[in-house]
Amino acid sequence: MTSPAPHPLAPLTPSEITAARAILAEAGLLAGTSRFAYLGLEEPEKDLLMERAAGDPVDRRVRVMLHDTAGAPAHDVVLSLTRRAIDSDRTLDAAKDGQLPILEEEFDLIEKIVAADEGWRAALARRGLDGALVRVAPLSAGVYADEYPDEAGHRVLRGLAFVQKQPEDYAWGCPVDGLVVYVDVLNRTVDRIIDLDPVPLPDVSVDFGDPAVTGRRTSQKPIEITQPEGPSFTLDGNLLEWENWSLRIGFDAREGLVLHQIAFHDRDKGRDRPVIHRASIAEMVVPYADPSPVRSWQNYFDTGEFLIGRMANALELGCDCLGDITYLDAVIADDTGAPRTLRNAICLHEEDHGILWKHTDLWTGRAETRRQRRMVLSFFTTIGNYDYGFYWYLYLDGAIEFEAKATGIVFPSAYPGPGYPYASEVAPGLGAPYHQHLFCARLDMAVDGPRNRVEEVDTVRVPMGPDNPRGNAFTLRRTPLRTESEAQRDADVAVGRVWHISNPESLNSLGVPAGYTLHPEGRPTLLADPGSSIAARAAFATRHLWVTAYDPAERYPAGDFVNQHPGGAGLPAYTAADRSLDGRSLVVWHTFGLTHAPRPEDWPIMPVDHTGFRLTPTGFFDRNPTLDVPPAAAVSHGCCDA
Repeated sequence: MTSPAPHPLAPLTPSEITAARAILAEAGLLAGTSRFAYLGLEEPEKDLLMERAAGDPVDRRVRVMLHDTAGAPAHDVVLSLTRRAIDSDRTLDAAKDGQLPILEEEFDLIEKIVAADEGWRAALARRGLDGALVRVAPLSAGVYADEYPDEAGHRVLRGLAFVQKQPEDYAWGCPVDGLVVYVDVLNRTVDRIIDLDPVPLPDVSVDFGDPAVTGRRTSQKPIEITQPEGPSFTLDGNLLEWENWSLRIGFDAREGLVLHQIAFHDRDKGRDRPVIHRASIAEMVVPYADPSPVRSWQNYFDTGEFLIGRMANALELGCDCLGDITYLDAVIADDTGAPRTLRNAICLHEEDHGILWKHTDLWTGRAETRRQRRMVLSFFTTIGNYDYGFYWYLYLDGAIEFEAKATGIVFPSAYPGPGYPYASEVAPGLGAPYHQHLFCARLDMAVDGPRNRVEEVDTVRVPMGPDNPRGNAFTLRRTPLRTESEAQRDADVAVGRVWHISNPESLNSLGVPAGYTLHPEGRPTLLADPGSSIAARAAFATRHLWVTAYDPAERYPAGDFVNQHPGGAGLPAYTAADRSLDGRSLVVWHTFGLTHAPRPEDWPIMPVDHTGFRLTPTGFFDRNPTLDVPPAAAVSHGCCDA
């Protein structure tokens, strides 16, 4: 007997990763110095999946990005597991294409390289520091060809130093300022050291996990969240079904949690109705505002350079998640191409979310209340000093929400002195530069089918006049975004701007196209100068909204190869042809995030800050889809209205 073929969107298994490595070896593409910078499922095209009959086999393919530590050119390979064949093999030009993502082994390599460098040891000696106690943070280099033209084509990391007096100490509170090292990790050389005058060493590390240091309050009473009959969702492989929702759960070493084929079962129409074909957070960038020579290059693409999925935490019940929790492991490839299981990488649970709807009638005295629930799909990742939670929420009323939770330790520096305009003093002598956390959601839309359109909707005042004699009128102004150039837009909270995604071929009972509305937070986009290197490389972050015609090759808003790429890739390149959008298969790209001026309250560890967006059905249903939600069971110690 043969095993049934996996669903085309099923996550890669350990045996498939092993098979992919074997196919590469058979094709002569692997050497002893080969490293797997990325390996992931090459998903079938959207149209193919939509037209595929259940059970039909689909070619199972894998994309691999191969780095060679001996200096041979990198390769971008697509292979077929089904046919055991190489479908494409592109050799990359590092000077033009940039570098592949940073390898895990390079995190440790940078410290070994600098420890052997005489110039680095001399710089530490000038500061009276023991090199054995100095940690070097491995940081992506960015691109500054105007100042450092010889870096083009070289695989470079920059390093900032911190003193760690004991192995268990958090070193972030002791930054060695005025010093930065540039390391060529391929040639294993120190190429440049910027060594300014030594500055006083802040020493304000706090072991925030040690009750002997922080104290431990005793006032909290237990909170227990139970579901005596178990959760309301079911899992069949990676197919999740909850209430009227269904979707397939994926996980990618680069993007982390990916949601596929999100659909809502419309009981009035008796069918599953698609909403989003694929949803992910496809990039994030953290640009810093300090123009100091040792910090002006600080900007990190945590997704494209460091691979947030690869850094997923192993979640723990009672710590990261509370309630009736289902965990899913994720499988990725390590640097050598061997499968590695990330334990408890994905957390699934449902939770109460307050009142869904409520009315106490004036004339009859009848009172009806229903409670909202949401399905939560999440994972947490750690990139250096920061920790990020990625949370997708599905609601009973058809709404979809994403929330990013930022916590961890702010990136510290020595504080130059009172009134410094680019950083906050968060502890005595310790600064934290102003910075942003900007995320980009890639929403491959399929609102009731593949052909969609996007309109910008503003709330506008109507001037007083014959048709508005008392001046009370306001209305909605709808602007179709017909081309890719028209669909590069900014949010505007002053007019309540939203974007409406609809299907002109699917009309509701009122004759209006079924749709969903994207509600942005409207916080600042990228604040760096438009002529800066980071603005060229993170062009996606200069707009809240981009819309593109669907192309399966257009996966990442900053391009496929982000590390040391000079810029112009991704959305600027995708939209250069200015394709028509109306009634097409569309991808909506939404930039959102935080602009962070650190506070003393953010030290030594930052309470969670939140950012995200929401999608709500707008004419998608003919009426409120939650009328059949039952009332909550009465309890003896409370009421169902709370």
